[in-house]
Amino acid sequence: MTLVRRLLDQAARTPDGVALVSGNGAQLTYGELRRQVLAVRHGLLSAGLAEGDGVLFSVRPSPESLVLALGVVAAGGVVVFADPGAGPEMFTARLRLARPRWSAAESVLYAGSRLGMVRAYARRRGLLLPNLGELRIPGEDPIRHVHVGRRLPGVPRGSLPLADLLRGDAPEPESDTDPGAPAAVIFTSGTTAAPRAVVHSQASLAAALGLFRDRMPLGPGDVVHTDQLMLGLPTLISGARWSMPPLFCPPADFVRLMRERGATHTFCVPVHLAEILDAAPELPPSLRYVLLGAAPAPAGILERATRATSAEVLSVYAMTEILPVAIASAEEKLAHTASGAEGDLLGAPLPGVGARLADDGELVLSGPNLCRGYLGAEPFEELATGDLARLDNGRIILTGRKKDMLIRGKFNLYPGLYEPAIAALPGVDEAAIVGVPDPATGDEEVVLAVTGTADPARLRRELPAVIDHDALPDRVIVLDALPRSGRTRKLDRDRLRDLATRHRGRPG
Repeated sequence: MTLVRRLLDQAARTPDGVALVSGNGAQLTYGELRRQVLAVRHGLLSAGLAEGDGVLFSVRPSPESLVLALGVVAAGGVVVFADPGAGPEMFTARLRLARPRWSAAESVLYAGSRLGMVRAYARRRGLLLPNLGELRIPGEDPIRHVHVGRRLPGVPRGSLPLADLLRGDAPEPESDTDPGAPAAVIFTSGTTAAPRAVVHSQASLAAALGLFRDRMPLGPGDVVHTDQLMLGLPTLISGARWSMPPLFCPPADFVRLMRERGATHTFCVPVHLAEILDAAPELPPSLRYVLLGAAPAPAGILERATRATSAEVLSVYAMTEILPVAIASAEEKLAHTASGAEGDLLGAPLPGVGARLADDGELVLSGPNLCRGYLGAEPFEELATGDLARLDNGRIILTGRKKDMLIRGKFNLYPGLYEPAIAALPGVDEAAIVGVPDPATGDEEVVLAVTGTADPARLRRELPAVIDHDALPDRVIVLDALPRSGRTRKLDRDRLRDLATRHRGRPG
């Protein structure tokens, strides 16, 4: 059964239930959600969308974007998630790899990427937008367009308004699409010369959603407050209610909406949860699950979370290629760190997920939730993660990233092996280790960066009790915040390395 079929069947069972609450409070029932998805599917097929057609997708999270994405997949198309803010060169490289036949974007983005005055305004603020209205793939027919929102100057002539698709006929499909066919393309990394994109099928996505539901029970009456698609979709398949926060929602408003809407589940990036707890030291009593993901959860944040709520606080380990992989409770992670054990406890692999170690300790994963492969490359059966780990009684313990390894003489230093223990020390909120080339010797200077109230001199006295002697830093610096990047706000080690270089010579 395809992912879309599961959602349509659930919607048919509870047509009067509220499926979605938007950022501004507007509600969409399951019956209307079902009708809109089928209407978009029918409208796109009538307009010529063919099975396997890629649809470049530049629409921010909203009920409209969800319906449009589901309608594309229901029609047999492939949603190619785009980031117009990646810069024209990277965007062009990704376009060349994906070769989409369609583009779906907000009207304001078409206008902003095409009108000279708006482009200049965006450029002054560091945003270099591609001209979405004039996308061309050499040797292909012109790209077709769908716009979200009212038509603005700059929207291509002949673009289909989503509003018209939503009002159209919504016949039942005679058959479902192939669950193993590509359904979503997600760009993750790479250069302009070699961009990398993950290809998921409806089958792999459905398997991922099932794993989330098995670990975090969901059903009618539950309210999930998140803007994350991979938690929102299992919400809808379960007949629960998806509460979407508004775009750029301040932490205090995020908590207020959870309280007003009776949220039972929520998802946060760890650094976002820290901001939420700064604004509201106590989370709403309706919460039963708080899921953390997209980045490691420091001990300090886990401790604050367990004090702020009676809900079960869970940390998920996942990659774009395979999600989720393992889920551990805050209590399990904190107990692991408190025991003096090294590394970051990720938990046991979820049912059906295979985990083994390569000869060099790299974690290799497999399972029904594994993507088909990378766009333009051969499919794979296993994923070499780039993460170093060990297996302890069936549990995965992360010890670092292969690319982050520092070499100090004959000692290989993996930052991820020691950062959790350092972050658990009094006065330390977060900790990160980077190597900075020493201009005098050519060796790498090991720099420990921390946030919080810890005194560097006191830290130096405490570190030998929690990390190996050969891992002790040459220098300790205290920062107001660790540099982060991207929507998930992951630690940016390159920028941290630059900061550590600029701090050279200062006390610490």
